[in-house]
Amino acid sequence: MARTDRPGLDTPRSSRRRLPQVGMPPDTFGRVAEGIARYMGTPMFLVWMTLICAAWLAWNSMAPEDMQFDPRNLNFTLLTLILSLQASYAAPLLLLADNRSADRDRVEFEADRQRAERNLADTEFLAREVASLRIAMRDVATRDFIRSELRSLMEEMEEARAEERADGANGSDANSSDANSSGASSRDVSGAGQSSRDDDFGADDLGKEDVTDR
Repeated sequence: MARTDRPGLDTPRSSRRRLPQVGMPPDTFGRVAEGIARYMGTPMFLVWMTLICAAWLAWNSMAPEDMQFDPRNLNFTLLTLILSLQASYAAPLLLLADNRSADRDRVEFEADRQRAERNLADTEFLAREVASLRIAMRDVATRDFIRSELRSLMEEMEEARAEERADGANGSDANSSDANSSGASSRDVSGAGQSSRDDDFGADDLGKEDVTDR
């Protein structure tokens, strides 16, 4: 008889935790690992490690055999084990610190990219605003434009005044010439009247003389 409680192939398999997890937060463990890795990369760590290894080798080489804890005839087995254990722990700590540093660099790079995008957007907005202000300033009357317009207006007024003066001078000359012509005509008329009167007086005298002669 087939078992019916077995999950099918389309059912995701639930993860089973077989190893207990350490209760330390990942961020705290990462900071501790990064601190250890940084200290292992300092000259002070190398100096202390060199001094300890030199003292270890000197004690186990020159001290009495009953006082040696890592004798020379066993090729310093304990020191070799300690250095191997240190190397086996140092490599994961360095990798963990490197991963933490890479994550921090990634976050900083993302923040820098977002900041650069905001700066680019602000720069484009300011460029558009400056361009719009320049376009708007073209329609605004500036001081030089007003001065040029006033100067041209004053020149037009001076030209109009000069034309008015010229027209007034021409009108006065025409009036004087008309007055002279009218005076001459009046004199001619008066002269003609006087001559006609003299002719009439002469005719009257001749008539009187004829009458007296008769």
